[in-house]
Amino acid sequence: MIDGEVIGDGWKMAVELKTPRDDITRGIGQLAEALAYGYDKAAMITTLRAAYHIDGKVFQKFGLVLLGVDSKGYVRQVCPVES
Repeated sequence: MIDGEVIGDGWKMAVELKTPRDDITRGIGQLAEALAYGYDKAAMITTLRAAYHIDGKVFQKFGLVLLGVDSKGYVRQVCPVES
């Protein structure tokens, strides 16, 4: 089960929140399952430090978004890399 969802004009995004101690692999599986069950997009949110230690290849392969939150509460997109 995912932690939340964001609904836009004609799309739905699954959101999974993970602490640095959580199982990241399980979270990726939850997001992949959400995509299989009708969500158009999927994103994982964790701390910025943890996000930079995650290999982004899986996120790129499946079209997932990885967001990191820093100590000041600012959100940065880690994967896919913003240009």
